[in-house]
Formats: sequence, structure tokens, C-alpha cells
Amino acid sequence: MRLENKVAIITGGAGGIGLAAVKRFVEQGAKVAIVDYDQSLGEKVVAELGEQVAFFPVDVSKQQQVKGMVTNVVDKFGKIDILVNNAGITRDATLAKMTDEDFDKVIQINLNGVYYCTQAVAPYMVSQGYGKIISTSSVSGVYGNFGQTNYAATKAAIIGMTKTWAKELGRKGINVNAVAPGFTATSMVEKMPEKVLQQMQGITSLQRLGKPEDIANAYLFLASDESSYITGHVLHVDGGIMM
Repeated sequence: MRLENKVAIITGGAGGIGLAAVKRFVEQGAKVAIVDYDQSLGEKVVAELGEQVAFFPVDVSKQQQVKGMVTNVVDKFGKIDILVNNAGITRDATLAKMTDEDFDKVIQINLNGVYYCTQAVAPYMVSQGYGKIISTSSVSGVYGNFGQTNYAATKAAIIGMTKTWAKELGRKGINVNAVAPGFTATSMVEKMPEKVLQQMQGITSLQRLGKPEDIANAYLFLASDESSYITGHVLHVDGGIMM
């Protein structure tokens, strides 16, 4: 029970990697606030997992919604120990074909959402002298990726914010880290053309896509006290892609 008596917020927690993380955290004793825009999926997860979880329908790109959610989580569970900034979207296109709308939407959710959630949660962690903040970057944010100007920009920015927050918040007892997943078998990745997926597997040392559970296990490690002397780090969970 590595997260016994801990309270976690996991954004994008109703599906994919986020859902795998919710289940893993609950297994390890945490109470989890599931934050997601999809109310039907969120309610389904609560029905499945029971009283250790609660669902908060939120669009993380809306700052006032985020602030209200954080207040409600504290009212519900009494504190916040862990924040996992997992929510994200793609709107892929080459530079010549990318629209302003597609660029801005990805920025609003993948970047602004991380900023809003972290800024809202940090004061509670500072007041208790303890916290774990984990944000989801990507190998696309490290190496770039064809057709992902917007997505790669947000994921690179998350690395910069993570290192900055680690420097600012470390003296307050807060660890701030990021996870950079490789190509993982979620609905987001499975929309990619089969030829591209095969190419990605081919250049991955382990010759397979990641599983949501692979990323959830990295979140769990960084959320647990086992990682208490790790901060400002970007943990690659990518099967050796681009190695």
C-alpha cells in the first residue's frame, strides 16, 4: 500500500493512461479525484471503483473550473498530496496544414491546463509541507515528431515548467517530475495510420507499443515515497525509442 492515506488528483482520469493510473493508485491505497471532461465515462469509473474515488467534471483549459475543482477536492477529501497532470489531446497536421484553431486548442488543454492545475494545487501542498506533482510530457516533446508542431511544443514546455517548479517548490517539500511516454496503446495513438504504428514499433528497442499500465507504474513510483529524493527529472517510459 504505497499510497496509503494519500489523496491524488488525476486529470484525464476517465480513460486511457489516466484510468490505468486511477486504478493503480486505488490499488495502492490512495483516494483519487478523477478529473475529466467526459461525465459519462467518469461516472462509470466511480460506479466500478467505489468510495475511494470521486469524479469532478472539468475542462482543464478553463481556469475558474480548475480552481473550483481543487476547492471541492479539498472539501471532499481534506487535502491534496499528489497531482498527476495527465490530460491531453492531439490535433495533428503538418506545419503547412495546421490551423490556428488546432494549434490553440492543444495549447489550451495540454499546456495551460497543466499550468492552471499546478498553480491551483501548489498552495495546499506548500501549506502542508509535502506534495508530489507529476506532469505528462512525451518523447515528441524531447525529439519532436512529424505533424505535431502543437503537441510537441506543449510537451517540451512541460519539461521546462517541471524543472522550474522543482527549483521553486523543492524547499517547500514538494517533488516535481515529469514522465515522457513513448507511443502507448491508447485511443489517441490507435487513431494513427497502421503504417506509422508499425514504424514506431520498429524503431523501439523493445519492439512494441507501451501499455497504459507501463505509464501508470511510472506515475506510481514518482507519487510514492520511494522517489523522495528525485525532483526536476523527466522519466522516459518509451521502450527505448530513439535510443
